[in-house]
Formats: sequence, C-alpha cells, structure tokens
Amino acid sequence: MSISISSTFTTQVLSADDLLPLRRMLELFGRAFDDTATYSAQQPDDSYLQQLIASPTFVAIAALAGDDVVGGLAGYVLPKFEQQRSEFYIYDLAVAESHRRQGIATAMIGELQRLAAARGIYVIFVQADHGDDPAIALYTKLGVREDVLHFDIAPAPKA
Repeated sequence: MSISISSTFTTQVLSADDLLPLRRMLELFGRAFDDTATYSAQQPDDSYLQQLIASPTFVAIAALAGDDVVGGLAGYVLPKFEQQRSEFYIYDLAVAESHRRQGIATAMIGELQRLAAARGIYVIFVQADHGDDPAIALYTKLGVREDVLHFDIAPAPKA
C-alpha cells in the first residue's frame, strides 16, 4: 500500500483490506458518471472484490479527505505478448464535484506513475470522450494525444 499526502487529501493504492474505500469509489463513479445503476445496484461480494484487488492486473487508487473518498482511479495492467512488458489502462477516473480543481486527479495519476515505474510498466493510457473538456485538458497536460476510434463488439449470443 502506497500513500501520498497533500494538505487537503491523501492518495492511497488500495489493497484487499480496503473494501470500504473501494465500495465508496464505486459509489463516487456512479454519481460522477451519472450511472449509479452500473456502479452500485449489483456490486460484487467481498470475496470477489478482495480477489480482484489482490490480483497483479488490477489497481485501484483512492483520494481521501479524512474518511471520505473524494477521488478514485481504477484500471488494469495488460501484460503484452510482443515483448516482456506491460501497459496500464486507466478504466475509470473521477473526482467528487465538490473537490474538483484541487489537483486530486493529477495526484492520483502521479501515484499511478510511481506504481507503474516500480512494476516496470512502460506506458499508461486512457481514453476521453469528445466534449469532456476537463478530462481532455488534464490528459493533454500529462501525456501525448492519439486520435483513435473505439469500437464495442458484443460477445457471441448464447447457444
């Protein structure tokens, strides 16, 4: 577990013992993305979450103001096959509306960058939706923009 401290919040890489902050992150994502049904209605049981967070391919970082989760970052380590290395995909990142513009997202990404360097991950990537100007500005400040197309492909229907 890694902890980084600011004057108003701390960032913490969550471990299998941190189920309450992880669940609070899910609630934060639901509010931030206006999708509480996805993030709160059918949360996995404790065993599932403990297995996930203990896995070497999942990372969750919380920003905490006291006991309140005011920011969250969740993503996946993607081991590559063309070389012995990994990439990291930021899947979700959100900051509570009342705590935005305080450097929380930047601090969580900084914590991820330290973790990625320690694990030998060679690149971190994230996607942003057109029109999400604050996210685009943040990611532009921190990285190199690539314009790509994203496609969702459904699995085969059950036979």
